[in-house]
Amino acid sequence: MNTALRHVWISVVALFILVFGALSYIQFFAAKDLSSNPLNTRQLYKNFDLARGAILVDGKPIAESVASDDQFDYQRTYADPKLYSHLTGFYSLTYGANMLEGVMDDELTGQSDSQFYNRMVNLLTGQQDEGASVELTIDPKLQKTAYDLIPDGQQGTIIVSEPKTGNILAMVSKPSYNTNLLAVHSGAKASANMAELLKTPGLSPNINPAIGHLIAPGSSFKILDLVAGLESGKYNLQDEYDNPESMLLPGTNTPLPNFVEGICSNKPRAKLSFIVGQSCNTPFVAMSQAVGQDALRDVTERFGFGQPLAIPLRVTPSEFPTDMSPDELGLASIGQFNVKATPLQMNMVAMGIANDGVIMKPNLIKQVTAPDLSVLSQPKPEEFSTATSKDVANDVTELMRSPLKGGTAYTANIPGLDIAAKTGTAQIGKTGKVNSWITGFAPADDPQVAVTIVIEKTDYATGHNLTSPNLKKILEAVFNK
Repeated sequence: MNTALRHVWISVVALFILVFGALSYIQFFAAKDLSSNPLNTRQLYKNFDLARGAILVDGKPIAESVASDDQFDYQRTYADPKLYSHLTGFYSLTYGANMLEGVMDDELTGQSDSQFYNRMVNLLTGQQDEGASVELTIDPKLQKTAYDLIPDGQQGTIIVSEPKTGNILAMVSKPSYNTNLLAVHSGAKASANMAELLKTPGLSPNINPAIGHLIAPGSSFKILDLVAGLESGKYNLQDEYDNPESMLLPGTNTPLPNFVEGICSNKPRAKLSFIVGQSCNTPFVAMSQAVGQDALRDVTERFGFGQPLAIPLRVTPSEFPTDMSPDELGLASIGQFNVKATPLQMNMVAMGIANDGVIMKPNLIKQVTAPDLSVLSQPKPEEFSTATSKDVANDVTELMRSPLKGGTAYTANIPGLDIAAKTGTAQIGKTGKVNSWITGFAPADDPQVAVTIVIEKTDYATGHNLTSPNLKKILEAVFNK
């Protein structure tokens, strides 16, 4: 009898330990994963009854939770949604959360590690948890200016950043959309609204084009060629280099013309200042053969190609191809072939040259603030990489002044403001369409902002008129010119 009782007692204790262990695991280790699991509709519904923190720009909410008059306590609402949709993303009962609503979800729901003390206090006092507010680095006036410069119906992106800090002052893309349409509590209405939004050419509510579109950079990529060429010691600002009107791509019978819209043919031999100013192609193909693809790839990687990055939105890594034949390398050197870059990547190229060769990590978050207004976190400027030397950066800056002095970016010139920039036009197959770029910074001798503009899938004339002239308008807004 005693033996039987002992066995029962041991079994009960073992079961108690098993149950206690399972509960402890769920409570302390698996709770966060279970709560964030998209299949956990109970947690999702519960979150719609919580006071979710606001997303702020210049202290004003662009996303906030307000009292609801339906089955939930709160409704997520967005102010100026088209201006900020690609940054805030949406918080949807049907589609979940994306963009900042997704990546900052722990802070916005009060579940981040920095809010642990607040949760413990609320647990003891019986108060409801509240989310923290997330304030962005965005300048609202600059954001509006940039947004209005892209015509409705046109695919395009504009980014303005601070080279010395990495802070992003404006990041806009069109087409945009109204995030309120996906935040509705009716699943049927949200689905119908999503179906309607997806009819807009070039729009995906799940992609921020500034960090998610991989686009051929065209001649804006030549900035990286210059870094590789100057670092090699084979190129300098004093000598002249062959600048033929056309050439055969290395190892082929395929002719490559110089930039046909410029005056490259005026100088069969020229200094780099003329070559860069007029965006001549043939000297850069020759430069790619002289420095080699390994050296050029090394430069691209230092500037961020192929590197993981979160701002905190996850950035799609830009691409520079491997194992290229000589002709493919020649095309890659002018930003064609399989070279693909996000608009943010080319903005980082400008930031690196502007900041003496050092790229600061791009950042969207100014600070995270608790409901009691205490600051939970405040990101400090962080170095992303040393992309090149100060001397090389200074030489490239000097060369990037050339397009403003009667070159391809002359329409961006502002009297009294020293500007450095590089234009780019990437052919899109045989469609007759191009991607038009400009990336640069000002003042060139003490850079305060870096600006990148790309107009996608357009004709040359339209793209040309929406890049350099708009760079001028943005810089006029920044410097009150």
